[in-house]
Amino acid sequence: MTGKGSVNHNSRKFHAKNTDPERSYLNIEYINENIEDVYHELFDEALARYNEKQSRKDRCIDNYYEKIRSGKQEKTFHEIILQIGDKDNMGAKTEDGQLAAKILNEYMQDFQQRNPTLRVFSAYLHMDEATPHLHIDFVPYTTESKRGLDTRVSLKQALSALGFKGGTRRETELNQWVAAEKKQLAAVMERHGIEWEQKGTHEKHLSVLDFEKQERAKEVAALEKAISGGKKELQDIQIQQTKAVRETNQIRQELSELFAINDLLREQTETLAQDKEKLLSDNEKLEQQQKKLQQKIGKMSISKTVMERNIRAYDEDKEWQLPEAGAFMSAKTYRDKTLSLVERLKDVIKGLTIKCIQLMEQVKKLTAKINRQGEKIEYLTDRVMEQRTVIDSLEEQAADLGCLKRYFGEERVQSIVEQTKALERAEKVTKRPRRSHEMTR
Repeated sequence: MTGKGSVNHNSRKFHAKNTDPERSYLNIEYINENIEDVYHELFDEALARYNEKQSRKDRCIDNYYEKIRSGKQEKTFHEIILQIGDKDNMGAKTEDGQLAAKILNEYMQDFQQRNPTLRVFSAYLHMDEATPHLHIDFVPYTTESKRGLDTRVSLKQALSALGFKGGTRRETELNQWVAAEKKQLAAVMERHGIEWEQKGTHEKHLSVLDFEKQERAKEVAALEKAISGGKKELQDIQIQQTKAVRETNQIRQELSELFAINDLLREQTETLAQDKEKLLSDNEKLEQQQKKLQQKIGKMSISKTVMERNIRAYDEDKEWQLPEAGAFMSAKTYRDKTLSLVERLKDVIKGLTIKCIQLMEQVKKLTAKINRQGEKIEYLTDRVMEQRTVIDSLEEQAADLGCLKRYFGEERVQSIVEQTKALERAEKVTKRPRRSHEMTR
């Protein structure tokens, strides 16, 4: 019987329902090679010759195995399954079953020599199922091809090289070869005293194996479906895990930003406190300067009052009045007395004029200074209001951070903070420029 072939099933990489894993150690492995390695062995030289002849790059073949696997003309490999009797007369646990295994083993010894154009890469004798049977997987090839690779995959040409020529629709090369191999097996059976009972065509004779093959195919399909379902479930878990990691990273980033804001708030709060102290100190100095200015203005007012009093004295005191000329006073005497008074008045007027100018200059300076102090007080007042707004914003953000700690837990938040800080330190280290030093002798 020929089949699709399942190398993983044959090598027992997985067990179907009809196998007994406790008896798998009784199985015989004749050969187990990687099929792609076999393709390189058979076809690499021919592939190189083919590619050298190509004038167009798009006609070159990169991987011959992949070309056959993805194509529809040929299969990558073929399988033949051979079994003697059935579970009722050749059960694997019976003496007859052991004899059947011995016959199949003897048959296998000459298979590759008898079929040189069928490169066997996997062959197993199974004793862990109901009936002993033999799986042989092979790559059919021809070395005298006139088209494509001169050595290429071809079941028809491989069997033709063995002497099997196609005839009718039922007598194909493959059917002829299978019949010939059954005769080879029958010859071995005869040497062990077992007669091949032919029941009609070989298709009917092999109906039990076909049934087992179909059942095995169903089990393989069920296993593949279960594996596919497991892969989908694993994929869903990986998607959820990726989503959770993404959300965790987002939370870490938000926490990092919040803690960065918190650090900034702390620094700004300290700066605001220092600014506040400085503003209070400056305000106190301005108040002191304002008091001094008021004292100076008070002194100026006193000076003005004294000056007005002096002016009244000049108007009323007798010593500042011009004397009246006596009846017998000479003009010279009157002039001397008047001149003395005028000189005294000149000195007083000169002194008052200087004093008045000085007072006016002081008034100007003090007025300008008061204006500047007023502007500075207004600026500092505005600055205090701005700082108050910033403090309110900082307090609101600090409250948000407190909510976050209450929601996630302070320990978890602190752990995320430590991890984030460690990541930031690592990033700073990686971003730090490396210094190169020249080696000198």
